[in-house]
Amino acid sequence: MKHDTLAFRKVWRVGANIDTDALAPGAYMKHGIEVIAAHCLEVHRPDFATGVKPGDVLVAGPNFGIGSSREQAADALKQLGIAAVIAPSYSGLFFRNAFNLGLLLLTCPDAETLQEDETVQIDCEGTPQVKNSQGQILICHAVPSFLMDMVNAGGLVKVLKQRMADKALSQTDGFKEQSTQ
Repeated sequence: MKHDTLAFRKVWRVGANIDTDALAPGAYMKHGIEVIAAHCLEVHRPDFATGVKPGDVLVAGPNFGIGSSREQAADALKQLGIAAVIAPSYSGLFFRNAFNLGLLLLTCPDAETLQEDETVQIDCEGTPQVKNSQGQILICHAVPSFLMDMVNAGGLVKVLKQRMADKALSQTDGFKEQSTQ
């Protein structure tokens, strides 16, 4: 899914300091991501994993993703179909893991003004903006193009595979040119 504009996304709200153990509970880490995702945020929002729909948006308070470095925390949100997380700040490890897995994170100082169940439109062209259902536009911090490339590709591994395929193709094309001369 290309993330230039995401329209009419339902907001799910959580508070500040949501840790990775709430996103990917330790008791389920021996299972696959499908099981882990089924328990995502259950300590804060028991209705979340069963109610969230692909394309919904998670809005959080500051320090989202604090705690351990487990990448399953971001992967659980991606598995559930979350289109983006919007928060004033993130843990550095969670931030990197999320983009590596292709999950869009928007850093928005005014994220907490967004309300539960409202719909938002996200515009990632240029400086990211979130337009709420009352028409208010929230300006987010810019997302570097290399991180947006990862989101649009579906994660870092997919970006690297594409680069390797492109490089192999260009080397093959170069070999063909040399052999015809």
